[in-house]
Amino acid sequence: FTLSLIALVDLELTHVRVNKHKPWIETSYHGVITENMDTVMLDPPLVALDKDAPVPYAGEICAFKIHGQEAPFEAEVLNRTSGEGVLRARGPIDCEQQKEYTFIIQAYDCGASPSGANWKKSHKAVVHIQVDDVNEFSPVFREPLYHATVTEGKIYDSILQVEAWDQDCSPQYSQICNYEIVTQDTPFAIDRNGNIRNTERLSYDKQQHYKIMVTAYDCGQKRATESVSVHIDVKPVCKPGWQGWNKRVDYEPGTGSKQLFSKMHLDTCDGPLSSVRAMVELQTSHIGKGCDRETYSEKSLQKLCGAASGSTDLLPAPSASTNWTASLLTDNGRDSDLIFRFDGRQAANIPEWVVPQNLTDQFTIATWMKHGPSPGLRAEKETLLCNSDKTEMNRHHYSLYVHNCRLVFLLRRDFIQLDSFRPAEFHWRLEQVRSPQVTYEPYLVTDDWPIHPSEIDVQLTVGACWQGGEVTTPRFTQYFRGSLSGLTIRPGKIATQKVISCLQACKEGLDISSLESLGKGIKFHFNPAQSVLVMEADDLESINTAMTKVSYINSRQFPTPGLRKRHITTTDQCFGEDTCISIPDIKAMVMVLPPSEPRITIAGVERLVWPAAQLRAPVGVALFKDIHIISTVTKTDATFSIVRRPGVLELMHNLDYCDVLVIGEELEPEQESLEIHHSSLLGKHLDATNSTSGISIYGVDSMAHYEQAIRQVRYRNWKPGGLSERRFRLSCSELNGRYTSNEFNFEIGIVRSSEAVEHVNHMAVQSQFMRPVHHPLVVHTVNSDHISGTPPAATVVIVMCIATLVVIVVLGIYRIHTTHQDSSKEDGEGRKDPEMDWDNSNLNITVNPMEEVREEEPEKEEDEDEEEDELAGELSSAESENSDEEEEASIQKGRVKGKLEWDPSTLPY
Repeated sequence: FTLSLIALVDLELTHVRVNKHKPWIETSYHGVITENMDTVMLDPPLVALDKDAPVPYAGEICAFKIHGQEAPFEAEVLNRTSGEGVLRARGPIDCEQQKEYTFIIQAYDCGASPSGANWKKSHKAVVHIQVDDVNEFSPVFREPLYHATVTEGKIYDSILQVEAWDQDCSPQYSQICNYEIVTQDTPFAIDRNGNIRNTERLSYDKQQHYKIMVTAYDCGQKRATESVSVHIDVKPVCKPGWQGWNKRVDYEPGTGSKQLFSKMHLDTCDGPLSSVRAMVELQTSHIGKGCDRETYSEKSLQKLCGAASGSTDLLPAPSASTNWTASLLTDNGRDSDLIFRFDGRQAANIPEWVVPQNLTDQFTIATWMKHGPSPGLRAEKETLLCNSDKTEMNRHHYSLYVHNCRLVFLLRRDFIQLDSFRPAEFHWRLEQVRSPQVTYEPYLVTDDWPIHPSEIDVQLTVGACWQGGEVTTPRFTQYFRGSLSGLTIRPGKIATQKVISCLQACKEGLDISSLESLGKGIKFHFNPAQSVLVMEADDLESINTAMTKVSYINSRQFPTPGLRKRHITTTDQCFGEDTCISIPDIKAMVMVLPPSEPRITIAGVERLVWPAAQLRAPVGVALFKDIHIISTVTKTDATFSIVRRPGVLELMHNLDYCDVLVIGEELEPEQESLEIHHSSLLGKHLDATNSTSGISIYGVDSMAHYEQAIRQVRYRNWKPGGLSERRFRLSCSELNGRYTSNEFNFEIGIVRSSEAVEHVNHMAVQSQFMRPVHHPLVVHTVNSDHISGTPPAATVVIVMCIATLVVIVVLGIYRIHTTHQDSSKEDGEGRKDPEMDWDNSNLNITVNPMEEVREEEPEKEEDEDEEEDELAGELSSAESENSDEEEEASIQKGRVKGKLEWDPSTLPY
């Protein structure tokens, strides 16, 4: 027993001597754990060492113990021999509750024996653990609804600020990095701090309330689960600008000047100002040639304005004789002269027989041009008119073109005397060309050598330039893009400023009524076309008064209906240099109502018969001696017939052409003709052309002048042969065919017997547009033709009829004598119609006792016709116009005395 005890004690002492060292660990550890995870990542790793190794137990690590603050972690030994360990969380770690932990850890060895006796512990080490956040929460707005009110017309830096927050613990996931407006197409924007601003000026009249939805994003790009609603109210304020104006003003044609802004005034909301400038613009570029001009042909307009004759029309309407414009594009949608549209691919070669041979030192080129921006940065030349070599070479003798916002005219003189520099290119700015009332000198003139003479033919082109030489295939080049109308060239004459101003004069525009009421505080200025009016004033009262005087006027009798835009631009000046308030522009319109369309009616005798001898006479016969052109217009449920009679208003009405066409076979030039003497057109704005198919009288002139001219149209047939009749058709037009007359048909009957002529003319067909005038004596006259048809058995009746016949014969002779005297008196007073006496004599027929008288009259009538034709050629236009009413009254008086009692069927009224 004693021996065993000694051995045990010795064993214990041996173990004590074996576990001589303490375990060793680092002095501090740093760890990271992701929330909701259990393993801590330590730096450095958790490892304990013991110098007693490899002695069992004494050199092994059995535990790690944590001390302090009830840390929710525990340490576990992974390998006793190596001393490796791991730090774990005892439960869920929530960063939102605690972001980091600090505690003490120690390592323990296994002691000196399996029982763990005499274990040793290491020194204390500090452990710092940081909890890594997980983006588990979405942003949440602090308010369920945001509301703000703004004043219209202002731009805000910040209307209001919305704010969202996030429950995540880390800066990355808890901070809000972005806000976004979810609602589309709103005039608002939001920055990253939640400040909402408006991107445009808000209008109370346009929208009074806005509702937008806003969302938020944290820095981990997690979006808010629910967007927040933001309500923004717009409140009205005093708006500087024009008040009391109508967006549309209707204009009735023929009413003269109409005020556009009768109740309009400028409200500055009590803002200070030192001056106001208002520009009123009437936009009519879509009407005709820039405004509502008279829609007559360019040739007629030039004649009305007094332009010299001899101009050559290079862009006429396509026809059999003017076919070079047939392939060009035309703008038929405008109420104006024919407009040709060039799109950079079309051009026309002018025939040689049309081209003037020499421009001479003085010439006029006139055209209407509409040109838009040229494509490309460096635009090419765009040719309106070009005269170049036809073959072999490519010399430009003269041309008119647009280049880089300039209008350029090139004129290369011929080498005649001196071989020296001469002016060859003339440049104008396009803004100068737009003001034709002002004569601008070219701002640049370039000299060049003259062209040496050659035998090469030239080619005149419109819309491009002909390149006939120096290329493999002749072709067009330098195409024009735009519209042209009325392109004419006139050698030997320069148009005067008066003619140019007349040609471009606009029939519609702005006007100011009661200029005397404007006062001295207002300044105003019109542009030449009166489409732009600029007014300046020093105070509100003056500018308001001036605006109420602005009116629209259209002097055309039949204006083009449709819209005319109005644009008002206003600027004000404060007492400093800058503008004080912003005044919005006004966009309105003038609606020109459709005019009351006239009905042009041609009336007269529709059939007359002449003897063949009359047709063979040198002067022939007048076809339309009794013609009348009447205009009627329907308005306000009442029809007003416009005739030249006292007590009835006369409608000022012009015609622009009348055509007399042959119905049936065309005229045989070897035996018949249809003509009008040149003297019949003197003093009038009329010209005439004739052919085998008829006569065309054209030019802008009054209906009275057209009547006078048409009455002088004569038909002659010096070989009537078996011809028994000829038929003609007369029609007239106003405004280039916008209004046309009825087709008046007239028929000539050709017979060999004068008695037959009298009978047919007595029964002449009455026009449907003429009112017969009834006379009591007509009944007796007509009945006297049938006395011979009384039964012979009634002797008493026969005696009475014979007595009656004698009385009628005496009265007839007396009336014929009176009529002849009246006709002679009218000749002495200078009648307007030189054939009126001939007309009376031919229609004065009823009974046989007058036969001797009538047989003596034809020669006298022919002599009188020749004398009156000479007299008509000597009359001036002024004399003719001043005596229209007196002559008409005289003619009507002669007709009533000379033939109403005998032949009422041929009278127009």
